[in-house]
Amino acid sequence: MDIKKPYTPSATRYDQSSQMYRRCGRSGVLLPKISLGFWHNFGSVDPYERSREITHYAFDHGITHFDLANNYGPVYGSAEETMGRLMDDDFRPYRDELFISTKAGFDMWPGPYGNWGSRKYLMASLDQSLRRMHLDYVDLFYSHRFDPSTPMEETLQALVDIVRAGKALYVGISNWPLEAMRFAHQYLKERDVPLLIYQGRLNMLDRKPQEEGILDFCAQEGIGFIAFSPLAQGLLTDRYLNGIPKDSRMSKGVFLKEDMLTPELLNLLRGYQSAAEQEGRSLAEMALAWVLRQQAVTSVLVGASSVAQLEKNLKCL
Repeated sequence: MDIKKPYTPSATRYDQSSQMYRRCGRSGVLLPKISLGFWHNFGSVDPYERSREITHYAFDHGITHFDLANNYGPVYGSAEETMGRLMDDDFRPYRDELFISTKAGFDMWPGPYGNWGSRKYLMASLDQSLRRMHLDYVDLFYSHRFDPSTPMEETLQALVDIVRAGKALYVGISNWPLEAMRFAHQYLKERDVPLLIYQGRLNMLDRKPQEEGILDFCAQEGIGFIAFSPLAQGLLTDRYLNGIPKDSRMSKGVFLKEDMLTPELLNLLRGYQSAAEQEGRSLAEMALAWVLRQQAVTSVLVGASSVAQLEKNLKCL
C-alpha cells in the first residue's frame, strides 16, 4: 500500500456489517465489535505514517470507532493531535462515518483545575480536545473516572451541558463504582441526556465488572459496555508464555511489572493457551471472543502497534 497517495477507503468496508456491528444498549448507535484505542502507539513519540497505516486498515475493515482521551500519548495530548492530523490528511470526507470519543478525568495539566471531575476541568478539557483533533464536536465524551471529592451533580451536569452545547452527541462514564453509576444513570435520564455507555476493564484475568454487578446493571438498564484492556495489556497473548521479551511492555516496567508474571499466572496463561489451541485459534482470539460473549458488552477496545497486530485481533469475529 502506498501510504503517500490520497486515502480512498475500501469500497467493501461495510460488506460484513451483519457480523461486525452491535447495538449499544437501547440506543440508536451501532458500534463495531472491535474498536481502535489510541491509548498507546499514536503519540508524538510514535511514527505518524504507522498511525496512518493502522487507522486506514481499521476503517477499511469496518472499524468506525476511534477511542481517545485528553492525556493519551505520550506526551499528553499528542494522540489527539495525531487524530487531528489524520482528520486533515485522510478522514475529513468521512467524518460522518466515524464515531470518535474522548475523555477527561485523569491528570492533564498542572494546578487544581487539570484533574478529576469539576465542571471547569471537564469543560476546558473538551474545548482543548476539540482544538487538538480539529473537530467541531465528538460523538461521545466520557467522565474518565469517578471523583469522590466533587459532587456527582456537578460532574454530571457538566456532561448534560456539553451535549446541549453541541460539543458531544452522547456521554459515557468510565471507572465509576456501581452505586455512583446508578445515580449517574438516573440523573442523566431525568435530563434527557441518557447514559450511552460504560467503559471498564474486563478480561479473562480481571472480571470485576461482572463481580461488582456493573454488567448486570448495564443489561438491565439498556446501557452499552465497552471493554478496555481485553488482552490484559498483552498477557492474554503468546507474548509472555516463554519469558519476557526485551522490547515488551513488561520489560519497560511502566504499566506491566515483571513481578506480575508469577509461576501461578504463567501456568494459568499456558492453560488458556492450550484451550485456545484445541479450539484452533490463538490465545488473543479466544480472549477477545470471551469478552464479546459477556452480557451487555457492545465492543472491545484494542490497541495496535502494527497492521499485522490489528489483523490478528479481527480474527476473533
